[in-house]
Amino acid sequence: MYAIVDIETTGGHASANGITEIAIYIYDGRNIVQQYETLINPGVPIPRYIQSLTGITDEMVANAPAFDEVAGDIFALLHDKIFVAHNVNFDYSFIQYHLAQAGYQLRTKKLCTVRLGRKIIPGLPSYSLGNLCKSLEISVTQRHRAAGDAAATVKLFGLLLQQDTGKAIAHALSTHSKEQFLPPNLPPEQVTALPGTPGVYYFHDQKGKVVYVGKAKNIRKRVNSHFTGNSAGRKRQEFLRNIYSISHEVTGTELMAHILESVEIKRLWPVYNYSQKYIEFKYGFYCFEDQEGYLRLVIEKRRKYSAPLHSFPLLVQGHQMLRGLIREFDLCPRLCFLQKGQGACSPIPDHTCRGACEKKETSETYNLRVKAAIIHMQQQQPTFAIIGMGRDAQEQSCILMEKGRFYGMGYIPRDTAITEGPQCKEWLTQYPENEYILNLIHQHAGAHDQELLKFS
Repeated sequence: MYAIVDIETTGGHASANGITEIAIYIYDGRNIVQQYETLINPGVPIPRYIQSLTGITDEMVANAPAFDEVAGDIFALLHDKIFVAHNVNFDYSFIQYHLAQAGYQLRTKKLCTVRLGRKIIPGLPSYSLGNLCKSLEISVTQRHRAAGDAAATVKLFGLLLQQDTGKAIAHALSTHSKEQFLPPNLPPEQVTALPGTPGVYYFHDQKGKVVYVGKAKNIRKRVNSHFTGNSAGRKRQEFLRNIYSISHEVTGTELMAHILESVEIKRLWPVYNYSQKYIEFKYGFYCFEDQEGYLRLVIEKRRKYSAPLHSFPLLVQGHQMLRGLIREFDLCPRLCFLQKGQGACSPIPDHTCRGACEKKETSETYNLRVKAAIIHMQQQQPTFAIIGMGRDAQEQSCILMEKGRFYGMGYIPRDTAITEGPQCKEWLTQYPENEYILNLIHQHAGAHDQELLKFS
C-alpha cells in the first residue's frame, strides 16, 4: 500500500520551518482507498512569497490545528505504508522531523516520482511536477496546494506503475537499493558505476560546476554515505537538491586521495566545502639586503604569492630555528631582528656577534655566513619519496618531498628502480603544498618507514 503525500511549508528546510498544509492519499495501485488533508498552523508567519505561491495566508491557518495535534493521525496513516512523493526526501524530511518533535519515529520505505520518472519515462525536457504532468497530459488542479499536487502525483504514480516494464519500482524498494536515498536530480547509474577504490570525487550542480570535493578509501561507499539519513537542516537539503552529477579520479592510495582533495578544494573553492579552504603556513623565513648591503634574515607572516626560504605554522618554531642558525654561524641577533633598538646587540649564549651591527665586520664577510646558514637550513630538510600501490598492477605510486617541501606525486612503472629524487620527477605532477598536506605526509612517513626511499 502506498501513501502519496504532498505538503506546503513556510520554507525550504524542516528544522527552522513549519508545515502549512498536508494531503495524504492511500493508494493500492489502482484506486485511492483513503484520503486525508488539512491546513496546519505552523506557529510562525508565512512569508509573503510563500503566500503568493500557495495562496495559503496567515488568516487561513489561524484556526487550523498545530502539527502535534494531528501528528497521531498522520503517523497512523504513514507508518506501515510506502511513502511516495515528488522529490520525496523534501516531504519525508519535513514530516519525519515534525513527527519526531511530537514523539513519533517514522521509518518507512520511500519512492520518488522525480527519480522514477527519469528512469521509466526518460528523455522528457523537465521532471518538475508541473512540466512532467504537462508532458504526460495529466490534469492538475490547485497547483501548489497539497491536495491538488498530491492528486496529480497519484495519477503520475499510477502511470509509472503501468509503464514500469523494467521493474524500476521493485528495484528502488529492494533492501539492497540505495536509490530512495539519492538526491532527486542525480542519475543512479552514476553512483553504481563508481569504483570501490581510493580516490577523489566531485559533486556537480546543474551547470556542471563543482560544488563539493571529497576523498575516500572506497569512493562508491563514501559517496553513498552522503545520502543516508534525512537531516532536516537547510544546508543538507540545499546540498542534496544541487547535486546533478558525479565525477571522480582514482588514486593509488588513500594518502594520495587526501592530498589531491586538499589541492582541489584550494583550486576549485567548492561552495559546500567548509574545511581546508584557509589552511596555510602562517610564517616564513625571508632574506633581504638592507641599505648598508647586509643580508638580513627575518621571520614574517606569509604573504600571498611570496616565496619564503622555509615555512612553518608556529612562530616559536621559527624562533628556535633562527636561534640555532645564529649560534652555529655567528650571525648578528639584531640583524636577524631578534633584538630591537639601536646600537650594538647583546651577546647570546655560546657566541657573541662579530660586530656586523656596528659595521665592525664588512657586509661581504658577514653575508658569506648568512648564505652558508641558508644553505645549511635547506640541506637539513629531508628529501624522500613515499612509494605505494598504483592504480593497477603495472605501476607504483610516488609522493616526493624535496628538501622539506612537497614537490608532487604521480605513478611510476613498477619495474623502474628509483635511486635518487630527480629521477622520479619525469613521472610526477607538481602540486602546491599547504600545512595540511605536509602534516599528512610527515605523519604517514613516521608510521610507514618501510614505504620510504630516502635520498641524500
